[in-house]
Amino acid sequence: MAATEALSIAAVHRDDHSHRDVTGGWLRPAVFGAMDGLVSNLALMTGVAGGDVSRQTVIIAGLAGLAAGAFSMAAGEYTSVASQRDLVEAELEVERRELRRNPVDEQRELADRYVARGVDRDLAERVAEQLSHDPEQALEIHAREELGIDPGDLPSPTTAAVSSFVSFGLGAILPVLPYLLGATQLWAAVVVALVGLFACGALVARVTARSWLYSGLRQLVLGGAAAGVTFLLGTLFGTAVG
Repeated sequence: MAATEALSIAAVHRDDHSHRDVTGGWLRPAVFGAMDGLVSNLALMTGVAGGDVSRQTVIIAGLAGLAAGAFSMAAGEYTSVASQRDLVEAELEVERRELRRNPVDEQRELADRYVARGVDRDLAERVAEQLSHDPEQALEIHAREELGIDPGDLPSPTTAAVSSFVSFGLGAILPVLPYLLGATQLWAAVVVALVGLFACGALVARVTARSWLYSGLRQLVLGGAAAGVTFLLGTLFGTAVG
């Protein structure tokens, strides 16, 4: 009876103690891309509209900003993550070579790390010896202990690039939509974009420790401030040029 109860408690604990993926390569570029698309394209469009131009000009500016930003974000994310991955793989190769050339020293180094964490020396040496029997397992353990990475869970450049491209495009299209649907006033695009910023911020709060209200308002204020500044600049530049 006690064993059954213990198993039930363990099962409940496992179900209640699951963690979200915090190392994947999609969340940061997706969130950053959506926010950047909304803020940058809204700021671009308000700046152009502040120059007292036609509706068609604002639409062209918005679509051009969407395309340029999405491709730029995707290329930047791909290059950044690919470079980081190449660096990690180079370091893993160094560690793999050391495990092959100096297995005894590497095993002793691993045992020392466990001892530094409070494990008895004899136990630490036995654990290090057992973990070192499989070369790939030994590489994984040393990579986690020395480099703080998991060789089997490296970020994907393609995932980062696609996430960034799609999210930027979705964010950047929001302020353009009212104009595409026939709107002629800037306020319609601003309202849609600010609602989108608040919604994105609130959505991000679902995977962070922040409240949805705080996160949503933070994005709304930051995006609104950027749009306001560029509108004023566009007005000033338009007056000066005119």
